Amino acid sequence: MGKTTGFMEYKRVDESYDAVDKRLKHYKEFTIPVKEKELQNQGARCMDCGIPFCHSGCPLGNLIPDFNDNVYRGNWEKAAKILHSTNNFPEFTGRLCPAPCEQACVLGINEDPVSIENIEKNIVETAFNKGWIKAQVPAIRTEKTIAVVGSGPSGLAAAQQLNRAGHLVTVFERDAKVGGLLRYGIPDFKLEKSVIDRRIDVLEEEGIVFKPNTNVGVDVTVEELKTNFDAVLLCGGATARRVLPVDGVDLKGLYQAMDFLKLNNEYVDGLKSFDDIVSAKGKNVIVIGGGDTGSDCIGTSNRHGAQSVTNFEILDKPTEGRPAHQPWPFWPMKMKTSSSHQEGVERHWSVSTKKFIGDKNGQLTALVTCEVEWIFKEGERPQLKELPGTEKTWPCDMVLLALG
Repeated sequence: MGKTTGFMEYKRVDESYDAVDKRLKHYKEFTIPVKEKELQNQGARCMDCGIPFCHSGCPLGNLIPDFNDNVYRGNWEKAAKILHSTNNFPEFTGRLCPAPCEQACVLGINEDPVSIENIEKNIVETAFNKGWIKAQVPAIRTEKTIAVVGSGPSGLAAAQQLNRAGHLVTVFERDAKVGGLLRYGIPDFKLEKSVIDRRIDVLEEEGIVFKPNTNVGVDVTVEELKTNFDAVLLCGGATARRVLPVDGVDLKGLYQAMDFLKLNNEYVDGLKSFDDIVSAKGKNVIVIGGGDTGSDCIGTSNRHGAQSVTNFEILDKPTEGRPAHQPWPFWPMKMKTSSSHQEGVERHWSVSTKKFIGDKNGQLTALVTCEVEWIFKEGERPQLKELPGTEKTWPCDMVLLALG
């Protein structure tokens, strides 16, 4: 697999980014691709490691050494076939996946792991550019009808698999366009929506019927689905969000992250004007939640022209390397700095929000926090302890709740 000595000859190379001042002026993807020869060298770094732990690290079970080897040898079309044998939409995972495969890479024990995710992205982009990705219309139809409720990544993947098995598949989506979280949760600077549209065209050509602007339970009843379809598959997403049970959470100026991001994506798509969205322009913004959604809020706020952006995370600050209790090949909770973090944010860890403060008109003006400590005891759930005397008031105009 790969070049026998490749991991000793070549260092890991990742995509680079456009300069911050340049990319903050737009919502398009801003990665700078790696040249083809360098990608082949990256494929060459894949070791003949005997047991490819990347297989178990990947939730899809991608045949990673196989497509790496074909990239190294320049067999891009074969690499694309191998990749699509386990992954319906590598153009999505190649941009958005946190890449647990790389954390399980054997080379990653003592070197930088193979750049699997970037290789995956370039395989599928090459396949689209070369015209290798074509609709696979089933030769025989079972005449069984299936309703898929929800057009996010799970709904799309299930629809494609069921359609290829010969069933007649209809996908119901309550929003104006299909894609679910891909369309309305992921900012365009991480996933341009033309990438979704390109794949939807293929799925429609394969025979899948999409019904947007159709809210199951409102526009069409559950009984109607049961009557008109042989099976109903529920692929609803995660738009039910956590709340923060503290005083002042109903003040004007607090917004759920997914509401904020969806409105902005609709603005970028031309469905709304900038006046119709939740704008961070000129505001002191605090994002509560240190995950990917919080990061997306940071990048979007900076593109709006926020005066300042601050980020709170209730967990402890992660270590730069692997924590001792999360050894290879397990997924490590280590320090992550995203491209959005690089664009400007003040980050704070071990911080809990106590209450929100507003003026007489019910408008948010500040919030109060305290520092916390996590107590770990073997066999017990971690305990959160507030540290006395650490309360602090933070003036702010907008709070975005990215709590999961």
